Amino acid sequence: MEERVIEIDYRPRQPFRAYHDSQKRYSLTVAHRRAGKTVARINKLIQRAAVCDLPNPRFGYLAPYFVQAKDIAWLYLKQYAGPILEMGGRVNESELSVQFPHNGAVIRLYGADNADRLRGLYFDGLAADEAQDIAPSALTSVIMPALADRKGWLDLSGTPKGWGNLLGATYKRARDDDEWFVQTLRASETGIIPADELERLRKSMPENEYLQEFECSFDAAITGAYYAKLIEEAEREGRINDEVRYDPLIPVNTVWDLGIADLMSVTFYQTTRSGSVRLIDHYRASGFGLDHYAAMLDKRGYKYGKHFGPHDLAVREIGTGKSRLEVARSLGITFQTVPNIRVEDGINAARMLLPRCYFNKTKCADLLDSLRHYREKIDEKRNVSLGPLHDWSSHDADGFRYLAVTQQEYREFKTQDRYARDKGRSGSAWAA
Repeated sequence: MEERVIEIDYRPRQPFRAYHDSQKRYSLTVAHRRAGKTVARINKLIQRAAVCDLPNPRFGYLAPYFVQAKDIAWLYLKQYAGPILEMGGRVNESELSVQFPHNGAVIRLYGADNADRLRGLYFDGLAADEAQDIAPSALTSVIMPALADRKGWLDLSGTPKGWGNLLGATYKRARDDDEWFVQTLRASETGIIPADELERLRKSMPENEYLQEFECSFDAAITGAYYAKLIEEAEREGRINDEVRYDPLIPVNTVWDLGIADLMSVTFYQTTRSGSVRLIDHYRASGFGLDHYAAMLDKRGYKYGKHFGPHDLAVREIGTGKSRLEVARSLGITFQTVPNIRVEDGINAARMLLPRCYFNKTKCADLLDSLRHYREKIDEKRNVSLGPLHDWSSHDADGFRYLAVTQQEYREFKTQDRYARDKGRSGSAWAA
C-alpha cells in the first residue's frame, strides 16, 4: 500500500508536550481556563485514530452534555481532521462523528447526560472533557467497561469544581498511581495567559472563583453550593467517620428519590432520642425495576421503620400500568409520601437538619459528594437564581431534602416562618 504523510495544522502548546509524549494508558489533566486542553484532546484522538490498525477502530469524546460536546469540540474535530477527511472520509452532522477513509476509524462525540448510550459499545480510546461536571459513577459503570476488551486508553481533563465529581475523585486516586499520567496546569505557571490579564481577572472575580478557574484549586468553595460549608463543618466536628454504624436497637428509615429512566437514590438513616440523625448507608443505581431495590433492602438486613418517597409516587408508572406506589406495596415496601412543598423551603429544611447529622464516611461517600456539589443555577444576564442546577448530584440531594422535610425541625421552621410573615417580616432569616 502507498504510504502518505498527512500534516495537521496543530502545534502543541509547551505545557501539553509532556501530555502528548506520554505512553501511559491513562491520562488526567487539570488545567486552567483557556489553556487549550480541548484542542489537545481532539488532536490526540485524531492522531491515535489515524494510526490505529485494529479492526473497526472506534474513539469517543465525552462532554457533560451532548449539546456541550457540539459547542466545545465539533468544530475543532472537523477543522483538525480536515486533511484526512479530504481523502474521502465521512462527516455525519447529526451524529457528530467523522470516519477516516484509510482504516475506517470513527471518532464520535457523546454527552454524559445520556451516558447509557455508551453501554454495550467498545472504544479504543475515550477522552472525557470537562470531567468536573460528570458524575464519578460514570467511570465505573460506563467508561471503564467500554474500554476493557480492546484495552482502550482513557483521558480525563477539566477545571476543578470541588472533589465530588469525576475529575476530583479520579485525581485523588490517580496522583499516586503509576498507571496514570497526571499534570496540573495553573495559570500562574503556564504563561499562556499574560500576567497583566491574570491580575485584571483576579480583581474582577470573586477570590474563590479565581482560585478554582485559574489556579486549579479543588478546595475553593463552589459558587452557589447549597450545603458545601455545612458538610465542611461536619468534617471539622468529626461527624463524618466510619464509626457511624447501624444500631440494631433503632429502626432504619429510608428515603428515596425515584428519577426519570429508573434512576434511584436510597438513603438509610436512624433518628436517635437526642434528635440527631445518623446516615448509615446509601445506594443508587439505574436501569433496574423496583424488584431489584426490594431485594437490595432484604440483603442489607436492617430492621426497617418507615420508607419515604416523593409525592408523585402515586402517578408515575413503571411500564406496568400501575403506579410505583402500588408496585412497591406488592413487593413489601409501603411508602409514605413526602409533602409537596417548595424546593427552596426543602433546601432550608435540609440546611437546618445538617448540623444534627452524622454520616458513615465510606457507605455514604456518594451522598456526601453530591451534597458538596449540589448548587443553584444562576441566570448571569439577569443575575437571578433559577433554582437548583439539575446534574448528577441532584437525585441524591433531592433524597436528602425529602429526609429533611420529614423531620420535626421542618414543621418548626414552617411555624416560625408563618409567624414572621404574619408580623410583616420576611421569613428569609430562616435560610442558612
